[in-house]
Formats: sequence, structure tokens, C-alpha cells
Amino acid sequence: MTQDELKALVGQAALQYVRPGEIIGVGTGSTVNKFIDALAARKDSIKGAVSSSTASTERLLALGIKVFDSNEVDDIGVYIDGADEIDNRGYMIKGGGAALTREKIVAAQSRQFVCIADESKLVGVLGRFPLPVEVIPMATRRVIRQFGAMGGSALVRLKDGKPLVTDNGQHILDVTGLTISEPLRFENEVNQWPGVVTVGVFAHQKAAVCLLGTAQGVRTMTF
Repeated sequence: MTQDELKALVGQAALQYVRPGEIIGVGTGSTVNKFIDALAARKDSIKGAVSSSTASTERLLALGIKVFDSNEVDDIGVYIDGADEIDNRGYMIKGGGAALTREKIVAAQSRQFVCIADESKLVGVLGRFPLPVEVIPMATRRVIRQFGAMGGSALVRLKDGKPLVTDNGQHILDVTGLTISEPLRFENEVNQWPGVVTVGVFAHQKAAVCLLGTAQGVRTMTF
């Protein structure tokens, strides 16, 4: 199977976690787009969705699925999202689509996080994928130095030759050269740095389930 076919496979498989009458959380990215497309056939059975990005909101609305602001909702049954990396404990790196802060907010509001990914995303230790970190622009240089002291190399993510601006009006650093063997400790530490909005390690909001697309079909991992 192609990577695109694997994404479609897990997107379809995630429908089993969507319960009738609930509001669901919907993430961001190419794999999630496959889930949104599959969700269109079930849209009349749910109340609607809380979305983690402008792009996902637009896609949901185009399919006739009601989108709620997170502040309108007390409880979300399940959050469906992808990952840039996931390990065998359910810890993830996310933020390749620059929506990590809103993704973490919706994940924290949800009773269950179901990660959908193809098998290339499964790793033994986090850190191979460049770690996204959303930062307030005035803190960029100092945060880059702090990652340097850890042995990491951080670069501002660019779009069309200029710093990418997130849905929250901030910038993204992509950090390479790190081995994140203790995700909880790492997330706790970096989130305390002044100017860091969100670090793309999802340890406190880790996956409860991962639907992994493989050549043999969907592999279900529970954590």
C-alpha cells in the first residue's frame, strides 16, 4: 500500500471510536483529512466537532459538520489526530502542521486520544522528527540558545521566505539533534521556559490508542 492508502485505512478505522450523539475533537494534517472525509458519512449521528486548526475547521464545515468553539463545550468524547512520531508508550511528537498548541488544548479537553498514523511514525525513542516548538517571537533567540545548551539545533520555520505565523500569531522553532528518552520530564522543563507557548512533545496528553496503518492492515496499540 502507498502511504496515502495507509492514511485512508486508519482514517476509516477511527470511525469505530466515534459515538453517536457526541461532540468529537478533530486534529490537523493529511491523515486527519482522511478521517474527516470518512466522517462525512456519519455526520448526522454526531452533534459536531471541536477543531484544532483553521484548515480542519474549513474542511469540516465544507462537509456540513457543525464546528463548536472549545469554550462552548465542557466535554469531548474522543479526540482523533495524527502524529509526527509515536513511541511504544503512546508519547508523541506533534506540530508538523504548526497546530500543536490548539491540538494540545483539544486533547486536554477530551476523554480519549486516538492517534491515527502510518507505521513510519512508530519509533523507539522520540527525537528523529524535528521537534516543533511554538514561541512568542521576542523570545526566539534566547529559546534557540537554551536548546543549544541541551545539544539541540533550533531553526525558525519559514514559509515563503518569512517566519511562518501560526493560527495563534506566533512562530515555530524546529529542533533537531535531541533524543527525548523521558518525554514527561522534557515536556515539563521546556514548557516552563519564558516565551515558549507549547512544546510539541505530547506526554501529558499522550495517546490512549494508536491505529497504525501497516501493509498487513490496521494495528491497534493501546497504552
